[in-house]
Amino acid sequence: MLACLDAANLPTATLAIKELAKLITNDFKITGVPSSESTKELAISLGIPLLELGEVSSIDISIDGADEFTKDLNLIKGGGGALFREKIVASLSKKKIIITDGSKLVKKLGAFTVPIEVNANAAAYVTAQLQKLNGKPVKRMKANTAFTTDNTLSISGSFKGLPYRVSAGYLDQQGVVIKSDLKRATGALTLSPRLFTDHLKIDLTVKGSLTESQYPNDSVFIFH
Repeated sequence: MLACLDAANLPTATLAIKELAKLITNDFKITGVPSSESTKELAISLGIPLLELGEVSSIDISIDGADEFTKDLNLIKGGGGALFREKIVASLSKKKIIITDGSKLVKKLGAFTVPIEVNANAAAYVTAQLQKLNGKPVKRMKANTAFTTDNTLSISGSFKGLPYRVSAGYLDQQGVVIKSDLKRATGALTLSPRLFTDHLKIDLTVKGSLTESQYPNDSVFIFH
Protein backbone atom coordinates (compact mmCIF):
# COMPACT_ATOMS: atom_id res chain seq x y z
CA MET A 1 0.00 0.00 0.00
CA LEU A 2 1.26 3.47 -0.89
CA ALA A 3 0.33 6.02 1.78
CA CYS A 4 0.98 9.75 1.92
CA LEU A 5 2.04 10.95 5.36
CA ASP A 6 1.67 14.49 6.67
CA ALA A 7 2.18 15.16 10.36
CA ALA A 8 3.54 18.70 10.25
CA ASN A 9 2.34 20.56 13.35
CA LEU A 10 -0.29 17.87 13.98
CA PRO A 11 0.26 15.66 17.05
CA THR A 12 -2.77 13.49 16.21
CA ALA A 13 -1.43 12.63 12.75
CA THR A 14 1.97 11.97 14.30
CA LEU A 15 0.34 9.31 16.45
CA ALA A 16 -1.31 7.81 13.35
CA ILE A 17 2.05 7.55 11.58
CA LYS A 18 3.54 5.86 14.61
CA GLU A 19 0.72 3.32 14.47
CA LEU A 20 1.49 2.70 10.79
CA ALA A 21 5.07 1.99 11.77
CA LYS A 22 3.82 -0.68 14.17
CA LEU A 23 1.93 -2.34 11.30
CA ILE A 24 5.16 -2.53 9.31
CA THR A 25 6.83 -4.42 12.14
CA ASN A 26 3.97 -6.94 11.78
CA ASP A 27 4.81 -7.53 8.08
CA PHE A 28 2.13 -5.14 6.75
CA LYS A 29 3.60 -3.68 3.53
CA ILE A 30 3.45 0.13 3.47
CA THR A 31 5.50 2.64 1.49
CA GLY A 32 5.15 6.25 2.61
CA VAL A 33 5.22 9.48 0.62
CA PRO A 34 6.01 12.38 2.99
CA SER A 35 4.56 15.77 2.09
CA SER A 36 6.86 17.71 4.45
CA GLU A 37 10.45 17.41 5.63
CA SER A 38 9.41 17.09 9.28
CA THR A 39 7.19 14.13 8.36
CA LYS A 40 10.02 12.63 6.32
CA GLU A 41 12.36 12.77 9.30
CA LEU A 42 9.72 11.15 11.52
CA ALA A 43 9.07 8.35 9.02
CA ILE A 44 12.79 7.63 8.63
CA SER A 45 13.22 7.47 12.40
CA LEU A 46 10.37 4.92 12.55
CA GLY A 47 11.77 2.79 9.74
CA ILE A 48 8.96 3.48 7.24
CA PRO A 49 10.09 2.94 3.60
CA LEU A 50 9.68 6.14 1.57
CA LEU A 51 9.26 7.44 -1.96
CA GLU A 52 9.41 11.10 -2.97
CA LEU A 53 6.17 12.78 -4.08
CA GLY A 54 7.56 13.34 -7.57
CA GLU A 55 8.18 9.60 -7.99
CA VAL A 56 4.54 8.46 -7.77
CA SER A 57 1.55 8.78 -10.10
CA SER A 58 -1.09 7.67 -7.57
CA ILE A 59 -1.43 7.21 -3.81
CA ASP A 60 -3.68 4.62 -2.17
CA ILE A 61 -4.42 6.63 0.96
CA SER A 62 -3.38 10.00 2.41
CA ILE A 63 -3.38 11.04 6.06
CA ASP A 64 -3.51 14.76 6.73
CA GLY A 65 -4.75 17.36 9.20
CA ALA A 66 -6.84 20.54 9.07
CA ASP A 67 -6.63 24.05 10.51
CA GLU A 68 -10.36 24.14 11.24
CA PHE A 69 -13.56 22.32 10.26
CA THR A 70 -17.34 22.61 10.60
CA LYS A 71 -19.91 19.99 11.62
CA ASP A 72 -20.69 19.63 7.89
CA LEU A 73 -17.04 18.59 7.41
CA ASN A 74 -16.05 21.66 5.42
CA LEU A 75 -12.49 22.60 6.34
CA ILE A 76 -9.52 24.89 5.85
CA LYS A 77 -6.03 23.47 5.59
CA GLY A 78 -2.59 24.52 4.40
CA GLY A 79 -1.70 26.87 7.25
CA GLY A 80 1.53 24.98 7.84
CA GLY A 81 2.89 26.32 4.55
CA ALA A 82 2.85 23.10 2.46
CA LEU A 83 -0.33 24.01 0.57
CA PHE A 84 1.01 23.26 -2.92
CA ARG A 85 2.32 19.83 -1.95
CA GLU A 86 -0.93 19.06 -0.14
CA LYS A 87 -2.90 19.94 -3.29
CA ILE A 88 -0.82 17.47 -5.27
CA VAL A 89 -1.32 14.80 -2.62
CA ALA A 90 -5.10 15.33 -2.64
CA SER A 91 -5.19 14.97 -6.43
CA LEU A 92 -3.17 11.74 -6.38
CA SER A 93 -4.93 10.06 -3.45
CA LYS A 94 -7.59 7.40 -3.99
CA LYS A 95 -8.75 7.82 -0.39
CA LYS A 96 -8.21 10.79 1.94
CA ILE A 97 -8.25 10.72 5.74
CA ILE A 98 -8.29 13.98 7.72
CA ILE A 99 -7.35 13.64 11.39
CA THR A 100 -8.07 16.43 13.85
CA ASP A 101 -9.69 17.02 17.25
CA GLY A 102 -12.51 19.02 18.78
CA SER A 103 -10.37 22.10 19.32
CA LYS A 104 -10.47 22.74 15.54
CA LEU A 105 -14.29 22.63 15.33
CA VAL A 106 -15.87 26.01 14.41
CA LYS A 107 -19.44 27.14 13.69
CA LYS A 108 -18.37 28.60 10.35
CA LEU A 109 -15.09 28.73 8.49
CA GLY A 110 -12.96 31.81 9.00
CA ALA A 111 -11.72 31.59 12.58
CA PHE A 112 -8.38 30.57 11.06
CA THR A 113 -7.08 32.74 8.24
CA VAL A 114 -7.13 31.38 4.70
CA PRO A 115 -3.64 30.34 3.53
CA ILE A 116 -2.69 31.19 -0.06
CA GLU A 117 0.57 29.95 -1.53
CA VAL A 118 2.04 31.88 -4.45
CA ASN A 119 5.15 31.99 -6.57
CA ALA A 120 7.49 34.70 -5.30
CA ASN A 121 7.41 36.41 -8.72
CA ALA A 122 3.63 36.83 -8.44
CA ALA A 123 3.61 38.14 -4.85
CA ALA A 124 2.87 41.79 -5.70
CA TYR A 125 0.13 40.89 -8.19
CA VAL A 126 -1.61 38.44 -5.84
CA THR A 127 -1.41 40.94 -2.97
CA ALA A 128 -3.10 43.60 -5.12
CA GLN A 129 -5.86 41.20 -6.20
CA LEU A 130 -6.58 40.17 -2.62
CA GLN A 131 -6.75 43.81 -1.55
CA LYS A 132 -9.34 44.43 -4.28
CA LEU A 133 -11.46 41.80 -2.49
CA ASN A 134 -11.06 43.77 0.76
CA GLY A 135 -8.61 41.18 2.00
CA LYS A 136 -5.64 41.95 4.21
CA PRO A 137 -2.83 39.69 2.98
CA VAL A 138 0.11 39.30 5.35
CA LYS A 139 3.30 37.64 4.19
CA ARG A 140 4.69 35.33 6.84
CA MET A 141 8.48 35.62 6.93
CA LYS A 142 11.44 34.77 9.09
CA ALA A 143 13.80 37.57 10.11
CA ASN A 144 12.29 39.75 7.35
CA THR A 145 13.91 37.46 4.78
CA ALA A 146 12.42 35.64 1.81
CA PHE A 147 15.15 34.59 -0.59
CA THR A 148 15.27 31.72 -3.06
CA THR A 149 17.86 30.69 -5.61
CA ASP A 150 17.37 27.77 -7.98
CA ASN A 151 20.30 27.10 -10.30
CA THR A 152 20.45 24.20 -12.76
CA LEU A 153 22.98 23.08 -15.36
CA SER A 154 22.67 20.49 -18.13
CA ILE A 155 25.49 19.33 -20.42
CA SER A 156 25.34 16.71 -23.17
CA GLY A 157 27.88 15.36 -25.65
CA SER A 158 29.96 12.27 -26.40
CA PHE A 159 33.34 10.89 -25.42
CA LYS A 160 35.02 8.43 -27.78
CA GLY A 161 31.66 7.52 -29.29
CA LEU A 162 29.86 7.25 -25.92
CA PRO A 163 26.94 9.72 -25.66
CA TYR A 164 26.43 11.26 -22.24
CA ARG A 165 24.33 13.85 -20.44
CA VAL A 166 25.22 15.44 -17.11
CA SER A 167 22.88 17.64 -15.10
CA ALA A 168 23.32 19.37 -11.77
CA GLY A 169 21.17 21.65 -9.67
CA TYR A 170 21.35 23.65 -6.47
CA LEU A 171 18.45 25.14 -4.52
CA ASP A 172 18.93 27.54 -1.60
CA GLN A 173 15.68 28.67 0.02
CA GLN A 174 15.83 30.47 3.35
CA GLY A 175 13.34 32.09 5.68
CA VAL A 176 10.29 31.85 3.45
CA VAL A 177 7.82 30.66 6.08
CA ILE A 178 8.20 30.26 9.83
CA LYS A 179 11.35 28.23 10.64
CA SER A 180 12.09 27.60 6.98
CA ASP A 181 15.55 26.75 5.69
CA LEU A 182 16.17 24.45 2.73
CA LYS A 183 19.33 23.63 0.80
CA ARG A 184 19.38 20.89 -1.83
CA ALA A 185 22.04 19.75 -4.29
CA THR A 186 21.18 17.29 -7.06
CA GLY A 187 23.14 15.54 -9.79
CA ALA A 188 22.53 13.03 -12.58
CA LEU A 189 24.67 11.21 -15.14
CA THR A 190 23.18 9.40 -18.16
CA LEU A 191 25.26 7.16 -20.42
CA SER A 192 23.86 5.76 -23.69
CA PRO A 193 26.29 3.18 -25.08
CA ARG A 194 25.46 1.34 -28.32
CA LEU A 195 26.51 -2.28 -28.45
CA PHE A 196 26.74 -5.00 -31.09
CA THR A 197 27.44 -2.64 -33.99
CA ASP A 198 24.81 -0.10 -32.93
CA HIS A 199 22.01 -2.70 -32.76
CA LEU A 200 21.52 -2.38 -28.99
CA LYS A 201 21.22 0.90 -27.10
CA ILE A 202 21.37 0.96 -23.29
CA ASP A 203 20.53 4.02 -21.20
CA LEU A 204 22.22 4.03 -17.80
CA THR A 205 21.19 6.82 -15.43
CA VAL A 206 22.67 7.55 -12.03
CA LYS A 207 21.00 10.17 -9.83
CA GLY A 208 21.80 11.55 -6.41
CA SER A 209 20.72 14.35 -4.10
CA LEU A 210 21.79 15.89 -0.81
CA THR A 211 19.23 17.82 1.23
CA GLU A 212 19.69 19.92 4.34
CA SER A 213 16.52 21.46 5.70
CA GLN A 214 14.53 22.81 8.61
CA TYR A 215 10.83 22.61 7.77
CA PRO A 216 11.13 23.98 4.21
CA ASN A 217 8.09 25.74 2.83
CA ASP A 218 7.18 28.06 -0.03
CA SER A 219 5.91 31.64 0.26
CA VAL A 220 2.55 31.74 1.95
CA PHE A 221 0.12 34.62 2.24
CA ILE A 222 -2.52 34.69 4.94
CA PHE A 223 -5.77 36.21 3.72
CA HIS A 224 -8.14 37.39 6.45
